[in-house]
Amino acid sequence: METNIVVDAKGLSCPMPIVKAKKAIDSLESGQVMELETTDKGSVNDFQSWVKATNHKLLKMEEVNGVYRFFVKKA
Repeated sequence: METNIVVDAKGLSCPMPIVKAKKAIDSLESGQVMELETTDKGSVNDFQSWVKATNHKLLKMEEVNGVYRFFVKKA
């Protein structure tokens, strides 16, 4: 999937992955895609809730070898 920005939040725990994601997505234009990578298992629920609360669209979520990747289209 083509992304406009990749946010590396690996090794960080809540709330830092969300803080970094908000800062990054604010720099994008509507319709652009952000990829967030994190190793915090708790971010799965946190990030899904954040996406719903901000009206962005979660395009895809995957986990590979303990790294969670979220692909989000800015509203």
